Amino acid sequence: MKVLFLTNVPSPYRVEFFNELGRYCELTVLFEKSTSEERDASWSNYTFENFKGIFLKGKSYKTDGAICFGVLKYLKRRAFDHIVVTNFSSPTGMLAIEFMRLKGIKYFLESDGGFAKNNRGLKEKIKRHFIKGAKGYFSTADEHDKYYLAYGAKKEALHRYPFTSLKGEDILLIPPTSEEKNALKKELDISEEKVVLCVGQFIKRKGIDLLINAAKTLPENIGVYIVGGTPTEEYIRLKGNAQNIHFVGFKLKEELKKYYKAANIFVLPTREDIWGLVINEAMSLGLPVITTNKCIAGLELTQNDYNGYIISVDDQAAISEKILKIINEKTEAEFSQNSLNKIFGYTFAEMAAAHIKVFSRG
Repeated sequence: MKVLFLTNVPSPYRVEFFNELGRYCELTVLFEKSTSEERDASWSNYTFENFKGIFLKGKSYKTDGAICFGVLKYLKRRAFDHIVVTNFSSPTGMLAIEFMRLKGIKYFLESDGGFAKNNRGLKEKIKRHFIKGAKGYFSTADEHDKYYLAYGAKKEALHRYPFTSLKGEDILLIPPTSEEKNALKKELDISEEKVVLCVGQFIKRKGIDLLINAAKTLPENIGVYIVGGTPTEEYIRLKGNAQNIHFVGFKLKEELKKYYKAANIFVLPTREDIWGLVINEAMSLGLPVITTNKCIAGLELTQNDYNGYIISVDDQAAISEKILKIINEKTEAEFSQNSLNKIFGYTFAEMAAAHIKVFSRG
């Protein structure tokens, strides 16, 4: 079985998926660019092992796209049993779709997630034009289904897959013990009794400003640790003299893992994430999750009163309320195990298997 993927840039988690998928088919992946202009050096830490990765030549478009006419050379060959377009919002993906429609070549569309907009205006009409008409659609969640359907997909053409950044061995069987957490807190110089963790960039969309303000209302024995890039002056001023709020710079995977395992609760107060892989990562290490109704990973993987809570966007009061609810009602241990149970099937192996199952249908 010969499979072609069209995508924008390689990322460590996507390359891991391609390496896994390449075990079960003859896989070729066409990349528009070698990297995104907004990503750090860690995104270059990957190896193409079980698939053929090709970097197209073209003119750069925005941060992670390009217009690459060379894509047509691979489509003209008609050498593939299945073609998957993940970059259908970039010029290269649009070009490929128009060419395949013209030549009667069937293809799938795939993305991490999406929230349907109002379907009005020129931009929405263009989006509908390029989304409708595919042979099939790989979807990550119920909300993602609604997105595809809103732009012209047929319900019977939707195929679910577990989107992830995890290998099977990344998921714990049981949560870390109190002793393990305390040892990690000592190693990381964490003094508070309870730890709330957030991982994300200091940009408005991530809602970190809401978490900072919420943290100021929490008892001093609850520390809020925000791991990511360098905070801007705006966030430093917002933090002020609060002693229980800590900005932690960028951490590589193994160091970041220590923060996840030392924490008691994970919070992502995002104003919009079309998925949010940090939710997968937090749950894989046994953390209860608090996130918003604009985080598709949260909507798909977090269940109220089971392994965390979904709150409304911009509801600052709900952040501190749910943190205290988990701590005061002593549901942390139960929620932690439930997170592990919920995330169990979200591995690269299962992600690849879902694709092969669809391809095998013809």
